[in-house]
Amino acid sequence: MRFDGWRITRHLEAIYRLRNSTWRQIDLTVIHVLTSTRADHGGTSRSVPALSEALAAEGVGVHLVTAVPADPAPDEEPILPDGDVHVHRIEEQTRLQRTLRSPLGFYRCLWSVVEDVNPDVIHDHGAWLPSNVVAAWVARRADVPLVAASRGMVTEWSLSHQARKKRAAWHLYQKHVFRQASLFHATAPAEVEDLRSLGMTQPIAVVPNGVEIPDTLPNAPPTDGKRALFLSRLHPKKGLPMLLDAWADLRPEGWTLELVGPSENGHREELEVQASELGLDGDVVFSGPVPDADKWEKYAEADLFVLPTHSENFGIVVAEALAAEVPVLTTTGTPWPELEAHECGWWVDPEPEAIRDALATALRQSDAIRTAMGRRGRELVTSTYTWRAVGERMAQAYEWLLGGGTSCPSFIRE
Repeated sequence: MRFDGWRITRHLEAIYRLRNSTWRQIDLTVIHVLTSTRADHGGTSRSVPALSEALAAEGVGVHLVTAVPADPAPDEEPILPDGDVHVHRIEEQTRLQRTLRSPLGFYRCLWSVVEDVNPDVIHDHGAWLPSNVVAAWVARRADVPLVAASRGMVTEWSLSHQARKKRAAWHLYQKHVFRQASLFHATAPAEVEDLRSLGMTQPIAVVPNGVEIPDTLPNAPPTDGKRALFLSRLHPKKGLPMLLDAWADLRPEGWTLELVGPSENGHREELEVQASELGLDGDVVFSGPVPDADKWEKYAEADLFVLPTHSENFGIVVAEALAAEVPVLTTTGTPWPELEAHECGWWVDPEPEAIRDALATALRQSDAIRTAMGRRGRELVTSTYTWRAVGERMAQAYEWLLGGGTSCPSFIRE
């Protein structure tokens, strides 16, 4: 990476400060680029604003550039960071702008921020999006290091979904964006292998997402039965048809399966038809999306959390369920082998038989066993996945990238 003029001076000064003081005292400015923070656009819309807040709490100057709908529906409300994070919004006035994620608007806004704040790093999130190309253009023009976070969008399953379009996009622009990156940000070790399989040889910082754990959990309301909860987007990659088939095979007495979350591309309607054909009317409840403020009540009502997904880069809902003391059943499509290592859940192949067998095991556990599993899960999350720890690790990765660290941190794979 080449640095000219004022940038050489600035980075030499930063290195001097780093070697003569703690890293929290440096003048470090980072711009995060995220195509959308809409509540219905998945976990990245929540985790990137939270990461921005965590970095700001560590003394990093943080700017977030993101698109927001001009007149959002209730489930489209953006999730924007609080605190000392500077948010720069690109308003999407039309359906075409929402479809294209307004590349011209992103360019104008991002370049204006770069000229104003002279960032040390541009940290871009996602893949296959016009905003990723814009972030790379601007980083190259400004001669600023680019950190690229694939956010689970280059897993084997993701690459196979709409494979023809992604092959074309890879050769047209995405591989060039990735090759420009000075550092990759992975939220799980599996993403390291995904990036290496694409031929990427740059260093990769493995920095997980965190979870904001409430000080007190809501009390579960009294109920006559047990409840298994799914809380995420209703999307084909989440594996819900396999879960409905498993539920129909088992038909557990006294249990209800609740599916909570926004539907994407009509998938809820497909699932409702499947549930009706399987004779699950009344046994499966489709509750739609819930505001973030209300999700902890859903966790409190649950006796088991189920995420039968084909692919996740992290699975923030797994961490949230564990934080709420709910045992979790999920698949090896998520980076959660700790469920079995810490005896707080089940981690099985994303295959119908494996999901059915694990579900049968989970449903027949006693209340006392599930309670003990939930407590172990909360201990795991509070010891490893707080946003404070995540913010510290990400700031250390920036420090190392800019040449201020004396040695490579253990979480960076060179």
